[in-house]
Amino acid sequence: MELIIISNPIPVANEPMLINNLFMAGLKCFHLRKPESDIQSIKDLLNGIASRFYDRIALHQYHEIASEYGIKRLHYTEKAREVLSVEKWQNYLDEGFMLSTSVHDLSILPYLGHFDYVFYGPVFNSISKPGHQSKLTGDFRLDKTNTKPQVIALGGVEVSNLRHIKRMGFDGAAVLGTLWNQPDKAISRFNQLQENLPD
Repeated sequence: MELIIISNPIPVANEPMLINNLFMAGLKCFHLRKPESDIQSIKDLLNGIASRFYDRIALHQYHEIASEYGIKRLHYTEKAREVLSVEKWQNYLDEGFMLSTSVHDLSILPYLGHFDYVFYGPVFNSISKPGHQSKLTGDFRLDKTNTKPQVIALGGVEVSNLRHIKRMGFDGAAVLGTLWNQPDKAISRFNQLQENLPD
């Protein structure tokens, strides 16, 4: 099962160092999402991250700087995805990019074959966004016939429910609040998640 970490939407003390340490602890995919940050703040953060890890970073905004940093992962919100054409997605794939997006309706999965994976949630009640409640029943099971895109569970992901996420049929889990609600414990929390991640 895949484990993806999403950045805290707001700046965190010693953030570049923490991100480097997450990568050194074995993190394979980090989503850089700072919706309120300007492009220079994103560049400053990237400049503090070791360049050998850039191939593990997905950009949520300012996609135009991807080539400057050798980043080949781009994430699209639902709104951003809806204004781009299939030809545009294909161009990105031809250029070697890995694409991801967010969905709130699983019925559209068959139409998202250009994307390697999608975030779907909240699967559980959100930790980082109080009030974002899960709409899934306890016996929910993902009905998925396509191998692409993979579906990554988002919302309320903790060590205690990783196995449940696997049983639901998700391909992986994305974590935000569990890690960043206490940034000083981010590395130890990541290690716990890694240790309890089902195959």
